[in-house]
Amino acid sequence: MDKKIIESDFEQLKKWHHSGFLESDLLLLDNLSAACFPTEARRMNFIIFALCTRGGATYLLDTRRQQLTPGDILIISEHRVVDAFTPTADLDGLCIMVSVPFFHEIIREVSDISRLFLFTRQYPVMKLREQEQQTFSEYYHFMRTKINDPANHFRRPLLRTLLLAMFYDLSNVIRRAQNNSDHRPSRPDAIFAQFIQLVEANCQRERRVSWYAQQICITPKYLSETVKQVSRRTPNEWIDNYVLLRLRVLLRNTTKSIKEIAREMNFPNQSFLGKYFKEHIGMSPSEYRKS
Repeated sequence: MDKKIIESDFEQLKKWHHSGFLESDLLLLDNLSAACFPTEARRMNFIIFALCTRGGATYLLDTRRQQLTPGDILIISEHRVVDAFTPTADLDGLCIMVSVPFFHEIIREVSDISRLFLFTRQYPVMKLREQEQQTFSEYYHFMRTKINDPANHFRRPLLRTLLLAMFYDLSNVIRRAQNNSDHRPSRPDAIFAQFIQLVEANCQRERRVSWYAQQICITPKYLSETVKQVSRRTPNEWIDNYVLLRLRVLLRNTTKSIKEIAREMNFPNQSFLGKYFKEHIGMSPSEYRKS
């Protein structure tokens, strides 16, 4: 019998003690040992950044055994399955959890960061230098101060900017690990990375899986099988993810009309955009903008 995988969402995280959170987008946890990492198979529907400062842990990530030791940074991207998390008695560290939409909203204009983070799907644990550990800790504590200040009118954009700065510093760590690694991406990993780059650049105008397959010079069936194998998501799910991200950004951060947005995002008309958005988000574009 197949092992049942439990879905883990952001709303569950907000119930943890000793945590600070920004709506359903960002959660900070001072004590890594207090994080309810799963002992049973759970799919993470958010992104995790954790710095181990003491002790350690072993766990399974998509059935592959991983080990966490002091000075390690752990990065778990969305839709990965974590199982059998076994901490030492003295485990401690700092943990940042980010919703998928908020993460992509932050990095939407910085394709280099997105490509570098694809590397962590193969290497989710990396060793930080002492100064890098200090830098991550400083980011964490500054964000913790700001997240506990709901009276700050600019709290959300401020936290978004701090996260982007932290992602740049982490990307530098990832680039170093990438250069020092003798890892050569497998054919599926290379196809997935190329697909994501194409989606980031073209989702505003193109949403056909066949078009993306043609750009990579493979069949749509092979592209679908490969993307699902690497990421546990279909090409259509990835395309929808980036399209919906662009739509949310346009609705939230511009004064363009729904009709103008539909034209810019290459939808046949405003009505078609409305149905698409409500099907995926659960409310109309107008309702989302008001909320």
